[in-house]
Amino acid sequence: MVLLSSCSNRYKYLQTTQGDTRCIEKFRPRFTSALYSTQVDILKHHLSGLLFFKQMPDSSTRVVFANEMGFKFFDFEFSKDGKFTKHYLLDKMDKPAVVKTLEQDFALVLLNPDLRQAHTAADNEYGYVVVPTAKGNNYYITGKDCNSLVRIEKSSRRRPAVTVWMQSYTNGTPDTIRIKHEHFKFNISLQKVVKQ
Repeated sequence: MVLLSSCSNRYKYLQTTQGDTRCIEKFRPRFTSALYSTQVDILKHHLSGLLFFKQMPDSSTRVVFANEMGFKFFDFEFSKDGKFTKHYLLDKMDKPAVVKTLEQDFALVLLNPDLRQAHTAADNEYGYVVVPTAKGNNYYITGKDCNSLVRIEKSSRRRPAVTVWMQSYTNGTPDTIRIKHEHFKFNISLQKVVKQ
């Protein structure tokens, strides 16, 4: 019985609805310049420091993570149209799987999906904007009338692989961001640093 429930399709009760997929655009963080105290747990490794989101003059967004002493772990760029550039990644972390994972995680946080193939759905509790991907879907889960962002799930066909929570928006940016991988230990927690 446990085996059957663990293999069940998490999304099988979703019903397609008529709705506006663009309603999630209002939850896109406006990272003109935001600093977060950050904890990263990858397998047996723990990193802590400051993560900086900065919108550049060409409308691209830089994502830079360094420790408190200024030692840089990574420096990424997402162009306005979503193109990803790795400017720097610590040698020990610079593996294709790590780069791809971080790219996909921060793409979810930046919330700039291609909505051309998206559709809306609902279950008894939530509304969903469903964005097809190569290996499943990204689910942007909202309140029934799309008035709040509950969470984002990057999924295979049957169950979530990555869950992102962005909570307590202030001036267009979330105060708290959490990224959790479901199948291996890779978690990122960000808490906005309030400038004095």
